[in-house]
Amino acid sequence: MRAVTTAQPQELDVQPTPLALLLLGREADPRSERGVECPGDLPSPSDPDLVERARAAKAKLGDKVFVLGHHYQRDEVIQFADVTGDSFKLARDAAARPQAEYIVFCGVHFMAESADILTGDDQKVVLPDLAAGCSMADMATAEQVAECWDVLTEAGIAEQVVPVSYMNSSADIKAFTGRHGGTICTSSNARRALDWAFQQGEKVLFLPDQHLGRNTAVRDMGMSLEDCVVYNPHRPNGGLTAEELRAAKMILWRGHCSVHGRFSLDSVNEVRERIPGVNVLVHPECRHEVVAAADHVGSTEYIIKTLEAAPAGSKWAIGTELNLVRRLANRFASEDKEIVFLDRTVCFCSTMNRIDLPHLVWALESLAEGTLVNRIEVDKETEAFAKLALERMLALP
Repeated sequence: MRAVTTAQPQELDVQPTPLALLLLGREADPRSERGVECPGDLPSPSDPDLVERARAAKAKLGDKVFVLGHHYQRDEVIQFADVTGDSFKLARDAAARPQAEYIVFCGVHFMAESADILTGDDQKVVLPDLAAGCSMADMATAEQVAECWDVLTEAGIAEQVVPVSYMNSSADIKAFTGRHGGTICTSSNARRALDWAFQQGEKVLFLPDQHLGRNTAVRDMGMSLEDCVVYNPHRPNGGLTAEELRAAKMILWRGHCSVHGRFSLDSVNEVRERIPGVNVLVHPECRHEVVAAADHVGSTEYIIKTLEAAPAGSKWAIGTELNLVRRLANRFASEDKEIVFLDRTVCFCSTMNRIDLPHLVWALESLAEGTLVNRIEVDKETEAFAKLALERMLALP
């Protein structure tokens, strides 16, 4: 028989990193899109009185509260929104309601930050669940972008580069953009933002969504794929040589939307075979090959307007977040418009879906009782530079 030796277990002095604690939900990073569990006692999601409780709390607050609902929110939440829209439209709507003491943003963290930047100092922006973040926005941190700028400086091209940051970015990234002479863009005005940027410099650093940057440059502006390089913040020098950086026109950050990035060319081909005569309509955050194969490409608002104008009996496969697609399918069913999700495997935006009715009820009832919860507040220096970048966008021709 073989002798079996039992080794005594050794205690390892291993300390969890801040990132590990963050991912486990045991730590918070106020400068990150990631959040932690709600600090309050949530009502049960099975509470049959949730809808009435939300109505009562909202009625008690009256004009003191203004509820914003992003298009990707759950139906149970969107019913209580005073206005709906995309992130920038909602932030502007909030700024247009100075009498509202509380802005309850049913969306994600970067959206609430933008609302805080654009609203008055006496207004307080509330995010019902601090864990409602954005994976794309998390793919570019202030430290990573500062290191990227150092790489561009060492390559001798920083003075030629104009940063353009997508609205779906943190306040820190918007502030970086403002400090370095750049502008913000939305999926609706990305072409105009890039036209402006190339009038200011020879190259663009596009943050944080590589797909929107690539699709706008190649599809809308006639550049080639060879004009674009991808900067990977997890590799030395972004994984690029100085020569590659000098030759590029578009330096794309290696970021993406986890929902729009899931659609593939196979998704497009499969739906065309399954539904003859279908129109494929996708968001420009989708991969380049998906956008190239689609019939129509545009922002969330463009998608809604296209379906509003579509003839009765038309068929549509939509490449965007499932809550919106399902809501549009129900809305236009009476007009005999067939609307399906582009991918056969359905997928919600997991972080958008964190804002549910229990969180909304908890936030509204807390405010009605005079307790301010989950306030999103951007520091003044960051706000000033972020607002500068946003104002450049608003001034675009």
